[in-house]
Amino acid sequence: MDRLHSLQVFCRVIDRQGFAAAAREMNLSPSVVTRLINDLEAHVGARLINRTTRRLVLTEAGESYLEQVRRILGELEEAENSVRSASHSLSGHLKVLAPSAFATYQLAPLLVGFRRRYPKLTVGLSAPGPVESLDESFDVSLITARGDNIDGGEFVARRLARSHMILCASPAYLARHGRPSAPEELREHEMMVSPLTESMTLQPDRGLEGAKPFQFTPLNAPLSTGQIDITMSATTAGLGIAAMPSYAVAQAIAERRLERVLPGWHLFQISVFAAMPSRKYLPAKTRAFLDFLFEVFPDDDRDPWLTGAR
Repeated sequence: MDRLHSLQVFCRVIDRQGFAAAAREMNLSPSVVTRLINDLEAHVGARLINRTTRRLVLTEAGESYLEQVRRILGELEEAENSVRSASHSLSGHLKVLAPSAFATYQLAPLLVGFRRRYPKLTVGLSAPGPVESLDESFDVSLITARGDNIDGGEFVARRLARSHMILCASPAYLARHGRPSAPEELREHEMMVSPLTESMTLQPDRGLEGAKPFQFTPLNAPLSTGQIDITMSATTAGLGIAAMPSYAVAQAIAERRLERVLPGWHLFQISVFAAMPSRKYLPAKTRAFLDFLFEVFPDDDRDPWLTGAR
């Protein structure tokens, strides 16, 4: 039972002196309103309303309960108004450090929602390249690391999401060269590399029971670069197959500018963490930004860009 909703319905039934009138005003069916009141009475263990053919009469318990419920709902409304007021009055400049690919393909688009929620907060976003540890000159550092852990330090970190390094290519390239159906066929393709993928070990995803990891080293790579934006541009143009994080390619795959190569296989996992200095009291602007990130990325041990949750 949604207790808060039931309390609101209870007050509305008394205010409108009728189940049907309350139902119309709250866009509910009369049967739903009746069930909610019955459930509420069962929950408190007392009859709250005596129903007659002409009107509704509160019982003694109902009168006492209604008085307390109105006070609780009033205090809740005041609390919500206070939070909304604080959100709109929160101001200042927030300095954020993030890996360039995550900043480009995930964080920057999300700032639209953050700006709407906190119109007086400004964000300074720095994305020079990979971020492997906290930088105390920033309010929040977004860190990426292989696996599920990062090296401990004098800071607090919480994982936002898990991403997989996957293989992608443009539809045009795959139309010319064919779509690999097994990892061994990658030897026949143009494979772009980065410092992380000069030697590749493909791991089977969950569900490919019995499949074994496949390791190989691409030869005569048409492009070698550590810049994901460059890799993305070259891959989209049809230069070859490349490994990129799912958070960077999810939109391009959805728009059919890229295709995933060998679905069911990945190279390794990447975890994205939000890190802040280890201190008890965070500035309100920092807490607001972190709460926003945790709301958008409710880490649940899956890759949200592969499962469609994002």
